[in-house]
Amino acid sequence: MQNISVIGAGTMGNGIAHVFAQNGFTVKLIDVSQEQLEKALQTISKNLDRQISKGTLTEEAKKTALNNLASSTSIAEGVKDAELVVEAATENVDLKLNIFKQLDELAPANCILASNTSSISITKIAAATKRPEQIIGMHFMNPVPLMKLVEIITGYSTKQEVTNTIVELSKTLGKVPCVVIDYPGFVANRILMPMINEAIYSLYEGVAGVTEIDTVMKLGMAHPMGPLQLADFIGLDVCLSILNVLYEGFGNQKYAPCPLLVNMVTAGFKGIKSGEGFYHYSAGSKELVVSKRFS
Repeated sequence: MQNISVIGAGTMGNGIAHVFAQNGFTVKLIDVSQEQLEKALQTISKNLDRQISKGTLTEEAKKTALNNLASSTSIAEGVKDAELVVEAATENVDLKLNIFKQLDELAPANCILASNTSSISITKIAAATKRPEQIIGMHFMNPVPLMKLVEIITGYSTKQEVTNTIVELSKTLGKVPCVVIDYPGFVANRILMPMINEAIYSLYEGVAGVTEIDTVMKLGMAHPMGPLQLADFIGLDVCLSILNVLYEGFGNQKYAPCPLLVNMVTAGFKGIKSGEGFYHYSAGSKELVVSKRFS
């Protein structure tokens, strides 16, 4: 396998394209927005420079990685030679189903179609295609170039040989693959999101403040980042979307999103991406400042 196409040039898409290109694969990064593609390529270049500054990459390796990358605003053009497509579009079920219907028509017959979804059913995505046995989840962690885990999700019809191929491919990228079965939230978010939701409930109910909640989890549980800061980093809208998938998928009240989270997302406070969530984020500042709403 040599030719990889990545759908979506956002944070996850550019990270996935980065690691494939750095590891010698020919990569086509696809997005409807030319501006987003240009921004993504700039981000990849800056991240490669960061690796050079840390001594983990050479200038020559950077040039090779960038030469392995091309971009396109056309799905048809971008996937025509693909052996693997990794979809990394927004976490929206209707959008993903539409993309996979197009990929099923446009990608070569032997091409494996993978989704980077963090919670949406791989079986549901596969059912929108005529090749359900070739559909699989390939859930990378953010930031992709640094995080080792790839959560590989097998749908109801995914063939074992497809799973084996993606496991070996993940190892080639220097990642650690973990195979899980397709149920709501898989493993990573089925465990993580209820923890984040409980942290938000603790704030909502006045048990403790933002700093105290995050400090307890960092110093008491050895988490590198507190759950409220992590929620800001992931995106509060993404957290809400995943919790809704869990709640609807299991029908269990324990997954119901905290009303505070719902209100924050509705009001446009989505964390780092909007400049404010549980913390306030200033351009160029690394200082962690609790939002005035919670201080």
